[in-house]
Amino acid sequence: MDEAAAETLVEWREWGTDAFDAADARTWPVLLSVTAPWCTHCRAMDEETYAEPRVAAHLKDGFVTVRVDADRQPRVRERYNVGGFPATAFLTPDGEVLTAAGYLGLEGFRDILDSVRRTWDAKGTGAGSVPRALDDEPPAGEVTSQVEAHMVDRVTAGFDEEFGGWGEGAKFPLPRAVEFAAKRERTRDHATRTLEAIHAHLLDTYDGGFYRYADSRDWSGLHREKLTDENAALVRAFAAGYLYTGSETYREAAEATVDYLTTDLWVGDAGERGAFAGSQAGGDYFTLSASAREDAEPPHVDETVFADRNGLAADALLRYHAVTDHSPAARYAERALETVLDELVDDGEVTHFPPAMAAEDEVVESGLLVDQARLLTGLTTAAQVLGGDRWLDAARAVADAMLDLQDDTGAFRDGPADGPGLLDRPLRPLDTNVEAADGLLDLAALTGDGSYREAAAAALEAFAGAAGRMGVEVAGYATACARHVNDPLVVETPPAGSDLHRAALRVADHEKVVVPGDREDAVAHRGESTSEAASDPAELATVVAEFD
Repeated sequence: MDEAAAETLVEWREWGTDAFDAADARTWPVLLSVTAPWCTHCRAMDEETYAEPRVAAHLKDGFVTVRVDADRQPRVRERYNVGGFPATAFLTPDGEVLTAAGYLGLEGFRDILDSVRRTWDAKGTGAGSVPRALDDEPPAGEVTSQVEAHMVDRVTAGFDEEFGGWGEGAKFPLPRAVEFAAKRERTRDHATRTLEAIHAHLLDTYDGGFYRYADSRDWSGLHREKLTDENAALVRAFAAGYLYTGSETYREAAEATVDYLTTDLWVGDAGERGAFAGSQAGGDYFTLSASAREDAEPPHVDETVFADRNGLAADALLRYHAVTDHSPAARYAERALETVLDELVDDGEVTHFPPAMAAEDEVVESGLLVDQARLLTGLTTAAQVLGGDRWLDAARAVADAMLDLQDDTGAFRDGPADGPGLLDRPLRPLDTNVEAADGLLDLAALTGDGSYREAAAAALEAFAGAAGRMGVEVAGYATACARHVNDPLVVETPPAGSDLHRAALRVADHEKVVVPGDREDAVAHRGESTSEAASDPAELATVVAEFD
């Protein structure tokens, strides 16, 4: 259990078959509390609500209480999350939902307990329902250039001209939307103004790293948690901003975050053996001055090594290295990938985190889409930036195992269709399907194997019927669709580290895939078109420009 759980009086069970069997045997509903170790509201609910003796006694006498760490059980998180953490869900013994809410203070929790008890006594399991996302197939359609054009319109129409970013309420950094905007001339100004707002408001200028989001449109009311995956995505976004603008401010922000990830969130020997931790909790510490922080205890770091977050962190650090030659970023990315491959991958199937880090009776899942897709992203980026067959061979194995999750809709399920609660029902999350498709497009270009591109196309087509309704939050879908429709620009170069290889990595083209090899010159391809050979970086820039 996480640190917050130890402060409660509730007797929490681990997620698993035993808990649901106990509920069935007693004819009791299940209280599922989905929390995260970085979540401030989760700790507050533990201290205010679950530490109240009468609440704990009421739950003990009529409910089977289950606590889940959202980071450690992503399939549970996706099925029972109600928009934030903590998620408080009351379930039937079959896992169907009676009702659900987010944070609940003491009075609100007592009210919902009474309501659930009345409903359960009146209707029993008949009161349960299955979330709509688990019943519906994704809305299939044709992937065309209109998907990208629609997203350009949404990025433009939804932009906050006064404060930067997107949204009228809480402001999230939306790094994939920033990347999408940065790589298109019509929207580049939106990207740069958003990067400036993120830099001004979310960057921790003392310790490095970015806070999660702000409560208000003007970027005030900061939530100061720092998550590895979100910081990795922002390193990517600022690296893209630097590539397209040359702004030293963007490079410095990315480098400060790389330093944070490789120090505060590094588990293991410095730059040698280890991997990235999961997250760091927020707290008053981050409101202190630099001198005051020297005498204060930093917030808790969850040192769990998650395969998915390490894949994203490696991808981001390698992309930063590609445009800056920052060698420590490449070294830490390489070590993290090696650790994950050695400890968490078996014949291409990825385990979510090391079983040695699991609590007693905690289930550690393998073969989850989030791990397969995000590790694939890190491996295909490593193949482009570092070169070498080992990254490409590992990427093939991970991708081949991931293809087992693709069903007859063309979409990828989030994991094996089995387990307690509603885990036996398929869920096809858009975000991770996009990541899977993106990685497969890279792998197809790196290997020349068209079957990977076909699998990516099927995943993108599975959601294309909803493309006209998508907002900037899923700009990554439009990016992947554009890469598929337009064909990636593929640049074959001499070995990794050569001048031509480094120049290819800096080509400002968002469809680009770089394939380092044994040749002495460089050549570019897009679809059926092939450029003349280039013998130096200036010639490469010229031949690449012909594809614009």
